[in-house]
Amino acid sequence: MATNPNTAPILFDRALLRARQGRARRAGPATFLLDRVAEDMAERLQAVLRPFDSAAEIGGAGDQIRNLLAGRVARLARVDLPESESEPLSVPPESLDLAVSALAFQFVNDLPGVLAQIRRALKPDGLLLAAMTGGDTLTELRQSFAAAEAECEGGVSPRVAPFADLRDVGALLQRAGFALPVTDVDRVVVRYDSALALMVDLRRMGATNVLVERRRTPTRRATLLRMAQFYGERFADADGRIRATFDVIWLSGWAPHESQQKPLRPGSAKASLAEAVRGRKP
Repeated sequence: MATNPNTAPILFDRALLRARQGRARRAGPATFLLDRVAEDMAERLQAVLRPFDSAAEIGGAGDQIRNLLAGRVARLARVDLPESESEPLSVPPESLDLAVSALAFQFVNDLPGVLAQIRRALKPDGLLLAAMTGGDTLTELRQSFAAAEAECEGGVSPRVAPFADLRDVGALLQRAGFALPVTDVDRVVVRYDSALALMVDLRRMGATNVLVERRRTPTRRATLLRMAQFYGERFADADGRIRATFDVIWLSGWAPHESQQKPLRPGSAKASLAEAVRGRKP
């Protein structure tokens, strides 16, 4: 059967993601990363000297964003990401002054499509501010599992989701039609007593493997123990505790408006780069 080349690949089992996030909430979630993102988001919004009347949190988990923005916006709605990528976001066009999202975009199958929908939902000069994990997030765990599976099972299975890098995210903002796009990375390094303690925290974050192509059989005990051994050998500090990297990619962009700064037209600069270089003193 023919496939649509414009259809985004289905990487994540979003029904399973919701189930695991629900399990994490019931068991007592690990919220240190979400707490950090919420505080950082509040600080970033303080630098924006304008009021926000109508705002929405896209794909929110927990109450951290709502609590920290309670006095900053007049109305804050929570909008779930759709179960199916073919379903639209439940937000009318040009209805929002502000859209925020905390640690949800990394599990979206069609991120370009979601960004384009958010762009349409923003009023002119409306702001998107979001954070997602990306870059080298959990690189230590990925390397350790790959080494253990290659040794114990003769092959490597998908265990940690592929993450977007900073340039990819910036390009997606431009592709979705945002003006003045900005991206940056906040690297968070967390230390644990062991790799197994890290995996317990990932379970409590609802962030365990939800890849569609994940291996469906349980991990062998020998593979798991060898992974933990590789992790300790390669990524432990002098005190024996291991490191886990979380790269939080921040992205922001504005719905276009005539009041915004415009880039110079090609050829409109007062001096050429060559002239500037020639004019520099050694």
